[in-house]
Amino acid sequence: MPKITFLGAGSTVFAKNVLGDCMLSEALRDSHIALYDIDEKRLAESETMLKTLNKNINDGRAEIVSYKNRKEALRGANYVVNAIQVGGYKPCTVTDFEIPKKYGLRQTIGDTLGIGGIFRGLRTIPVMLDFAEDMAEVCPKAWLLNYTNPMSILTLAMSRATDVKTVGLCHSVQACVPHLLKDLGMEKENLQWKIAGINHMAWLLEITSNGVDLYPEIKKLAAALETPHDNMVRLEIMKQFGYYVTESSEHNAEYMPYFIKDKYPHFIEKYNIPLDEYPRRCVEQIANWEKQRNELTKDNTLSHKRSNEYGSYIMEAMETNVPYTIGGNVMNTGLIPNLPSDCVVEVPCLVNSSGVIPCHVGELPMQLAALNKTNINVHQLTVEAALTRKKDYIYYAAMLDPHTSSELSIDDIKNMCDDLIEAHGDWLPEFK
Repeated sequence: MPKITFLGAGSTVFAKNVLGDCMLSEALRDSHIALYDIDEKRLAESETMLKTLNKNINDGRAEIVSYKNRKEALRGANYVVNAIQVGGYKPCTVTDFEIPKKYGLRQTIGDTLGIGGIFRGLRTIPVMLDFAEDMAEVCPKAWLLNYTNPMSILTLAMSRATDVKTVGLCHSVQACVPHLLKDLGMEKENLQWKIAGINHMAWLLEITSNGVDLYPEIKKLAAALETPHDNMVRLEIMKQFGYYVTESSEHNAEYMPYFIKDKYPHFIEKYNIPLDEYPRRCVEQIANWEKQRNELTKDNTLSHKRSNEYGSYIMEAMETNVPYTIGGNVMNTGLIPNLPSDCVVEVPCLVNSSGVIPCHVGELPMQLAALNKTNINVHQLTVEAALTRKKDYIYYAAMLDPHTSSELSIDDIKNMCDDLIEAHGDWLPEFK
């Protein structure tokens, strides 16, 4: 009977998806599910929801227990799912957006790259290292399935500074092709595709239907679109660089220096870029939570259909030794030779009882590797700042961030970082 520990279990909707999926897997149905969160109220709500789900879809076979002590929740775990958010919407996300605005720097999501991604990483890495210390003591053989952003930064920190077996997971890979073809009205059979790069900036390198290359048709249909839509940034990237990128347009608008431009304010409308999108989603989610809480915790008929999240399929493959393929975030051990060896890449991985086995991809087209490297610079320098506790590396990361450096002067970037460090206060005590 495997033990699955879920850190950040107060993320009730996400816990439902990953752990509900586990209850629908024969190999995982009898699991001991350990729940942990620093918010005891949200933890209790998730426990109630999962126990109802366990009864309704799993004949009560799983053992579901909430823990107040993190180390006890981790003790003896085979799998650890990480879905935490350090600092929450208030105060930290608000800080990540409002202080840069004072300098004229605007963001959309701010959870992966950019100034928001850097500071989200800085306050999350120390917590992740605490997890690693506990895991080394009480579950040294466990796999850490990390869903927390900034994905590449956190996975790199864990891989560099700990011995924890870590894979970073995101749903942008499995959503990429279905959403693209749906948006273009393309119905195709026997699809085959190849995706690789870095998290949130991986590339659709190949796509075929019955062996026929679909890229010419995709580019033709994309060029014919006239009505403004939600995917204009990605299609522009494909037009200019030749390949389609996995993550959404609102994300990629702030990963590159071309789209959110003070000098070209009309680009916001031209490319339909939703500024302050992540704070807007947070406010909406908080406002809707009362209704959603009742739907999840007070509905005795609550059910679940297995999602496309990788988590349960990874655990199932490891338990049964029946291979499964994922898009995973792992260290670049020669997998993509024209990206640095000391970075995290998102590549196809085979999963079985031996664990997560990354697949060799080969070199990316030169222009795609070059775009990835601009983001990798920020990943590496942010991790270096967190591990060395040297403020200069925060400055370096921000000065080399594609969007930040295209908008602000060096002095403004450094002053903004200082203001963010001061505003974060006890969330970043090592840099005060």
